[in-house]
Amino acid sequence: AWYVPCLASLETLQELCRKENLRCKSIGITNRNLKSYEVEYLCDYKVEEGTEYYLVKWKGWPESSNTWEPQKNLKCPLLLQNFLSDKNEYLSRVREGKALKVRNHVKALKPAVADYIVKKAKQRIALRRWKEELNRKKNHKAMILVENTVDLEGPPLDFYYINEYKPAPGINVINGITTGCECADCPAEKCCPKEAGFILAYNKRKKLKIQPGLPIYECNSFCRCGPDCPNRIVQKGTPYSLCIFRTNNGRGWGVKTLQKIKTNSFVMEYVGEVITSEEAERRGQLYDNQGNTYLFDLDYDSDEFTVDAARYGNVSHFVNHSCDPNLQVFNVFIDNLDLRLPRIALFSTRTIKAGEELTFDYQMKGSIDLTSDSADGLSPSRKRIRTVCKCGAVCCRGYLN
Repeated sequence: AWYVPCLASLETLQELCRKENLRCKSIGITNRNLKSYEVEYLCDYKVEEGTEYYLVKWKGWPESSNTWEPQKNLKCPLLLQNFLSDKNEYLSRVREGKALKVRNHVKALKPAVADYIVKKAKQRIALRRWKEELNRKKNHKAMILVENTVDLEGPPLDFYYINEYKPAPGINVINGITTGCECADCPAEKCCPKEAGFILAYNKRKKLKIQPGLPIYECNSFCRCGPDCPNRIVQKGTPYSLCIFRTNNGRGWGVKTLQKIKTNSFVMEYVGEVITSEEAERRGQLYDNQGNTYLFDLDYDSDEFTVDAARYGNVSHFVNHSCDPNLQVFNVFIDNLDLRLPRIALFSTRTIKAGEELTFDYQMKGSIDLTSDSADGLSPSRKRIRTVCKCGAVCCRGYLN
């Protein structure tokens, strides 16, 4: 037998069951709660004969079941607060240079106001579900939050969260390494970095101590050392709670940290589909027409492969460019020592305050000068159409490419 995953949400399935008067224990619709009512969000408002009424969308019920309820019957203070906040936000918008006056005493809302409130409520639910999905799929302990106080944009429709590279057919991102260091207390004389001809990348405080352009060799799954080894940093995932948020200057989504990040700390990996450079060239032409790209060349040693984070990626998919970034890219080797396929890690270049947006330079120039030959291979794939930069940095170059 084979199965097709259901793309409908749990709430949609519950609505269908209640509409058809069906019971389904697997999705939580039983005889006991088939006729239960819980406020999902508030749609509209009116005053009749001195009594305030709200139009209620009931959770797990179709919109055709919406009912007007007096405020005294509603036990949902947060939803009432969201409703009033959304109403005032809409009414206070600036039109033709003048702010609309908010009237606190109205008999009924205009259709445009009610429509906005419903769209905002649906967006809030969609973003909450997306946040829950991201946190289910992530493989690290830190939380991922989602926030949009700017517009009505919801979750991206064609983006799938992954924690590690997704190789295209024929590409092996694990080269079958079968040996590791024998250190009882890393680093020792023959620890992984030294075996590769490089120094340990981290100091005793587990902060980066090497210069941009130099590779990082971490201990792998065959090493004798345990999980507390000071040479296991990137492989543990991001240690910071991050927030995907909607920017207010036309840059789409961005990422900000919810915790203070010290200088030279690992923040996140850049992951996506690993494809050939030929396929990247084909996709790049399509992305140019859309005005964006998530192609990142893996040319530390050669130019055979590229990471494409357009459809598959992690939080790094949403990190914006800046000509004065606070993140820097490093090539990392752990369970794959193939120089053509490094993992891409983003480290802080300075102390980053809680609430500050995270950025890196898509061309890997700006605040840090990469001078080594290998560092030339740290830049994302070239773009053929010049894209205007909106980073706002004092040293902004004007274009992303």
